[in-house]
Amino acid sequence: MNSRNLVKLFLTTLLIGGVTGGVVGFLARWSEFKPYFSSFEVSAILSTFIWLFGVGLIFSVISQAGFFAYLTIHRFGLGIFKSASLWNAVQLVLILFVVFDLVYLRYLSFGSGEGISSYIVLALVVLAAGLITAYFKMKQTNKQSFIPALFFMVVVTVLEWVPVLKTNDEGWLYFMLFPLLVCNAYQLLVLGKLIEISQKELADRRERKQTPIKGKMKAGQLGKGS
Repeated sequence: MNSRNLVKLFLTTLLIGGVTGGVVGFLARWSEFKPYFSSFEVSAILSTFIWLFGVGLIFSVISQAGFFAYLTIHRFGLGIFKSASLWNAVQLVLILFVVFDLVYLRYLSFGSGEGISSYIVLALVVLAAGLITAYFKMKQTNKQSFIPALFFMVVVTVLEWVPVLKTNDEGWLYFMLFPLLVCNAYQLLVLGKLIEISQKELADRRERKQTPIKGKMKAGQLGKGS
C-alpha cells in the first residue's frame, strides 16, 4: 500500500471511530445524558458530543494499532507454522479460549449474585460481529481468510477492550466496544481494496514513466532513417 492510501485509511478510520464514539456514547450512557435532551441544552449536547467524539478518536487509534500489530503477528504465524491451515487451526483454538474466558472469567470476577446471561450476551455480540465481518471478508477474498478475520475481530478486539473490561462499567463497556468493532471491521474489509488501488496507481505510474522513453526511442529511430 502506498503512503497516500495509508494516510487515507488512517484518517477515515479515525473519523469513523470519532463519529461512532459520539453516537454510541450517548446511547450507552443515556441515563447520564438524558437530562440534556429533556431540557434541550444545545451547548451541553454539543460539548458532550465533542468530548465523546474525542474519546472515539482514541478508541480508533487503539483499533488501528491492534490492526497493524495483527498483520505482523499473522505473517509471523504463517512463517512459524509453515501452513495456512495449521495456523488457522491454532487461531480457532485461541478464539474459542478467548470467548470462553470472556464469559467465565468475567463472571467469576464480577458476577457474584448475578445471572450469567448478561455475560453470555456480551460475548455473543462480539462473536456475532466477528462472524458477520469474517463472512464478508471471505466473500471478498477466499475461504482461507475466514478464520484470520474472525480471530482479529474477536481476539484482538477483546485485547483492545481489556482496560474497560477490568472496570466492568456497563456504559463504558458498550461505549468502547462498538467503536472498536466498527473500526476493526472497516479496516479489515477496506484493506484489500486499498491495496488494489495502490497497485493500480503504481502500475499507472510505471507506465507513464516508460511512455516518454518509448517516444524518445521512436524519435531517435526516425532521425536515423532520414
